[in-house]
Amino acid sequence: MNSVTVSATQSTAARARAEIDLGAVRDNVRALRARAPRAELMAVVKADGYGHGAVPCARAAREAGAGWIGTATPEEAFALRAAGDSGRLMCWVWTPGGPWREAIEADVDVSAGALWALDEIAAAARAAGRPARVHLKADTGLGRGGCQPAEWPELLAAARAAEAEGALKVTGVWSHFACADEPGHPSIAAQLAAFREAVAAAERAGLDPEVRHHANSPATLTLPESHFDLVRPGVSVYGLSPSPEVGVAAELGLRPAMTLTASLALVKRVPGGHGVSYGHTYRTPGATTLGLVPLGYGDGIPRHASGAGPVLVAGKWRSVAGRIAMDQFVVDLGGDPAAAGDEAVLFGPGDRGEPTAEDWARAAGTISYEIVTRLGARVPRVYVNG
Repeated sequence: MNSVTVSATQSTAARARAEIDLGAVRDNVRALRARAPRAELMAVVKADGYGHGAVPCARAAREAGAGWIGTATPEEAFALRAAGDSGRLMCWVWTPGGPWREAIEADVDVSAGALWALDEIAAAARAAGRPARVHLKADTGLGRGGCQPAEWPELLAAARAAEAEGALKVTGVWSHFACADEPGHPSIAAQLAAFREAVAAAERAGLDPEVRHHANSPATLTLPESHFDLVRPGVSVYGLSPSPEVGVAAELGLRPAMTLTASLALVKRVPGGHGVSYGHTYRTPGATTLGLVPLGYGDGIPRHASGAGPVLVAGKWRSVAGRIAMDQFVVDLGGDPAAAGDEAVLFGPGDRGEPTAEDWARAAGTISYEIVTRLGARVPRVYVNG
């Protein structure tokens, strides 16, 4: 686990904190389930729950009805098992020689998109003395993980042979969209057609998967024809929209779960023409007040947002003045009253007038996924509504 968890009752005078509203996570899962009422839901908590904390967010998602939890790496899955999660759990990023046996013994569903993976899974299952639960991944057009159509029949035949031997059970057939966050993109229909054919081929090969799944967050929200037996929302679990084209969070019934704040470390008056931060890319236009925010790229604040990142201080939006450094950045308060210890809100749900993670994403030329996920371990997570 990457995050540092502290109690909400600890001092609010800390350098910075990320408050995670677990009530929002639960509400988001319920809203997503309502979008796919005939499918089960897998809440994806990879990358430490997109920076929110995998264990508490997985628990909140389970409480709201998520029947499955998804992780990228086996280590993430094992951490959830160690924390007491005993429900259906899947992980999908594997490399040769991975801890297959440990996953099998921990009742973790694993993914195979190539013959080498299937061979290693079967060998691990024989050593463990129990069958593995395997989801076969088809590359329907993303061009990343998964088996190409030309090799799919061979993978299916090998899976059926291993299943007949008792080494594994094919519990799923799955894939992933490339452009579901761009509604109407021609690749969406093409991928759905390819997936249906991959499933039909699996059935012709004698396999009977428990779940068929293709839908990520944007597909869960906008493509009911892609829901099949299971949907796998990720970023939307945490209240963030997958893209502006899909819609803004509030319109989708989602509420951002993370609010990032810091205490001003210093407030001081400076004359006009004063350089600010490395390289003096910003000079004060006149006599003004500067506020020092004790967060930087060492905490995950994107340096690309230098000169543009928005912060709410003393009731107004401010922009980062000059470059973001490793541990701190500056905002020009324009002479407005403020003092050391006052709160600076970098982002949150936006209902107090504060910026959102999407605002920071625009300032940095990236996506909101990265803004919350990159937040470092130096920023404690404080959980509320747990």
